[in-house]
Amino acid sequence: MRAMSATRSDIQEQGLLALLPPGWRPYAKLARLDRPIGTWLLLFPCWWGLALAGSHDIGLYLLFALGALAMRGAGCTVNDMMDRDFDRQVARTALRPLASGQVTMVQAGIFLAAQCLVGLAVLLALNRTAIALGLASTLLVAIYPLMKRITHWPQIVLGLAFNWGALMGWTAARGTLDLPALLLYGAGILWTLGYDTIYAHQDKDDDARIGVKSTALRLGAATGRWLVFFYSGTVLLIAAAVLTAGGSLGLTVLIAGLIAAHFGWQLVWLRIDDPDQCLLLFRANRFIGWLVLIPLLLGSIFLG
Repeated sequence: MRAMSATRSDIQEQGLLALLPPGWRPYAKLARLDRPIGTWLLLFPCWWGLALAGSHDIGLYLLFALGALAMRGAGCTVNDMMDRDFDRQVARTALRPLASGQVTMVQAGIFLAAQCLVGLAVLLALNRTAIALGLASTLLVAIYPLMKRITHWPQIVLGLAFNWGALMGWTAARGTLDLPALLLYGAGILWTLGYDTIYAHQDKDDDARIGVKSTALRLGAATGRWLVFFYSGTVLLIAAAVLTAGGSLGLTVLIAGLIAAHFGWQLVWLRIDDPDQCLLLFRANRFIGWLVLIPLLLGSIFLG
């Protein structure tokens, strides 16, 4: 067997982890509390849906924040339970709690159940339509970890799962599922295809060695051109969502211009063979979340 690549572990031992009792740290790692970027990327579509629907209910925004924290942790726990044998063979993931033996499968299962109960409590606080939508999303969460064994496009399933909150947020505010939410959902899927392809380039050597599939391996040197397609589609669909929701042309142009500029910056600085640069660009997508959310909130407050 060839040696693992030199990519460093993705475990962040400083910050929050350093403040927790030692016995809690493996579970915090399992839920990725040391790396909150994934929670932000799951949460922003929820908040976008709420803001696009014109919601000013702080309670709903906080509920979705708690739900995103719990369900991102649950999703990561499921992923690590299914992928523990793969993770041992990849430098970036070899020290994860299950792969390294810090947590047993039984302990991980109990922790998963606890996180799911928190998510269920949040879901039951919403209206009936939103509850039904939330229950429907569980299949996507369950099958995503299997997709990298089957297809070079597992990022599509990740996009379907990670952006479900766009539908949930709108429905929680309006009580119905309408065209603007569907357009926003499509935008989020393309956005995820972009940022997670960049992320996957960190592991492409190890993934190729152990037989794990990804868009990074499928697209290879053509990644930049595909990102232009993914990110352009994101901009167009977000603009369409804002317009069909009743947003002004000025607000639409502002949001589209801001995120297009940020996507352009990502494309200029993309270095697919530099893992550190890929991680930096992946994490920078949290700014896309704010560049959409803040104008939507301000627009709904000041423009009605």
